[in-house]
Amino acid sequence: MKLLDDARDVLPADHDAATLVGRLHDPDEGGPAVVAVRGDEVVDLSGAAPTLTDLLEHPEPVELARTAAPRKSWPLRAVLAATLDGGPGPRLLAPADLQVLKAAGVTFVKSMLERVIEERAAGDVTRSAEIRRQVETAIGGALAAVRPGSDEARAVKDVLVRDGLWSQYLEVGLGPDPEIFTKAPLLSAVGAGAEIGIAEGSDWNNPEPEVALAVRSDGRIVAAALGNDVNLRDVEGRSALLLPKAKDNNASASLGPFLRLFDDGFGLDDVRDLDVRLEVRGQDGFVLDGLSSMREISRDPEELAAAALGAHHQYPDGLILYTGTLFAPTEDRGAPGKGFTHHVGDVVRISTPKLGTLANRVNRSEQCPRWTFGVRSLLANLVHRGLL
Repeated sequence: MKLLDDARDVLPADHDAATLVGRLHDPDEGGPAVVAVRGDEVVDLSGAAPTLTDLLEHPEPVELARTAAPRKSWPLRAVLAATLDGGPGPRLLAPADLQVLKAAGVTFVKSMLERVIEERAAGDVTRSAEIRRQVETAIGGALAAVRPGSDEARAVKDVLVRDGLWSQYLEVGLGPDPEIFTKAPLLSAVGAGAEIGIAEGSDWNNPEPEVALAVRSDGRIVAAALGNDVNLRDVEGRSALLLPKAKDNNASASLGPFLRLFDDGFGLDDVRDLDVRLEVRGQDGFVLDGLSSMREISRDPEELAAAALGAHHQYPDGLILYTGTLFAPTEDRGAPGKGFTHHVGDVVRISTPKLGTLANRVNRSEQCPRWTFGVRSLLANLVHRGLL
């Protein structure tokens, strides 16, 4: 099964008007190039911005992306084809390098309830359907309009505590402080076309389609991309203290296909209005197709960015912030009541017209390509190429 029928589906629908930047593996130089899309070409901006962080931290990143003299260029169609087919030619990488990969959790009511269900099921997928009915009957509809941290939220908490229904997930979903955690190390994210990893031993897991934001060191949000915050539900359900084991595994953070810089035609208000589609297509004929909307997020993207970066915590190279997922697939796949879980070979497509399509194939983390190119490798490669 192909990742996409047409390689150009990777691009936003209005890509001719978009300012798209990212990273590309240059096999001739054995390392990553910072690139921008210009017409039918992908141009290498590494002479002006050796890292993507340098580009985003520039006083005028849009101007740099549009006008900096390229070191070299490649045909866009060939790069997209190699990205999706796994060919040896130049291919896209995750559009992040020195930025810390952070994620916000429990930012949509539906996914918040699914976390409560995981907790009460203690990671046992066979109990999920019954517990889901209990939780949704008790608290589902009451939470949709409650603003986190408000007096109303505190009143709801009092009622739920009294009735024995309070949860640590409701605390971060309704309380004053959002959940912000480190999703993955620097340079470990995979990009469009790559395999995404589910660790061995997990039999209840799912994709988490999200909008990711590029946040500069000064707190300014300057770009957006699509992300997949792959999650092991059975592991997190056993204990929230196992969140790192549930979230941070080889190839478990996907990002791309490009960062779309905020410019005169695209900005944060457009992000707030995005509808994100998730498709999962299995080799067993299983098809999942759902839509979620950023309009339903419980905390504004600027609020989430401020919770991650500010006087309390600095990120001198900026950060990539996954903003949370609305989508928590519950459709049965296999035995009734067991809900959804991934199978090896699943094709996952996350898309929205303004950001394009992030397409990946599922494998076990232990079988995905090993992560070997870290910060030392990046610095050595840039020095070897005369870029530092």
